[in-house]
Amino acid sequence: MQHAKVPVLSVRELRRQLRGLQIVEAPPALSEPGKRLYIASDLHLGAPDAASSLEREKRFVRWLDSIKADAGAIILLGDVFDFWFEYKTVVPRGFTRLLGKLAELSDAGIAITVFVGNHDLWLRDYFPGELGIRVAHRPERHQYFGRTYFLAHGDGLGPGDAEFKFFRRLFTSPFFNWLFGLVHPDIAVSVAHYFSRRSAKKSRGHDQSDYGDREFLYQFVRALEANGEGADYYVFGHRHHIKRQAMQQGELIVIGDWLSANSYLEVSAGGVELKQFAG
Repeated sequence: MQHAKVPVLSVRELRRQLRGLQIVEAPPALSEPGKRLYIASDLHLGAPDAASSLEREKRFVRWLDSIKADAGAIILLGDVFDFWFEYKTVVPRGFTRLLGKLAELSDAGIAITVFVGNHDLWLRDYFPGELGIRVAHRPERHQYFGRTYFLAHGDGLGPGDAEFKFFRRLFTSPFFNWLFGLVHPDIAVSVAHYFSRRSAKKSRGHDQSDYGDREFLYQFVRALEANGEGADYYVFGHRHHIKRQAMQQGELIVIGDWLSANSYLEVSAGGVELKQFAG
């Protein structure tokens, strides 16, 4: 079956997607002997139901406990929650075990960064203010162990998908945030989960591991390298599969999720390893 090709990402659109790109240096803790960086993504806590979400949350907390001795830094690369919206004095109910564990690790001096994903776009000041955790709203370029890492959740990058990009800009606008903040939380959460279930159902059955001209992230990395913005590693979540692919300059890594794979990336002076937690 012949598939239509995705249009190549233009230089102008690439510049727009890189607007506000930050360069982030490694935290001091990673200079200590034996310390590592751990990256995980796509927990989607809250979905598809409370029981399975709770079990996933407990499993993830066990993983955090298993890495805390040698973790110099932890990055959660987006969609930690299936829905998150911060009202002025209210945050979504639940996730107590995860939030408590993250606060414990942050208080112990482990540098934690959480990237927003397409399901938890509205992370704002709760994590920095209450947990001491940095929130990243845009793709970033990080330096670890003498190598460069381009990090992003992955949504909205590359060519095509104009409808999603339009709604992402709309949903993150100050006016929409103000308007949505007027909706009672019980209604807002119910509506958000309804659309999340629809999105998951729509994506079922699609081949998400096929790379080439039809893959937005592949095209995005190709454009980065062609325009002198390359890195040693390009690390993304969002796509819910595990993939490593050599590019012209660096390596594209999609780190999977915690809905099925329990996967994460371990970064050390010796390089990077994609692993799966069995605990």
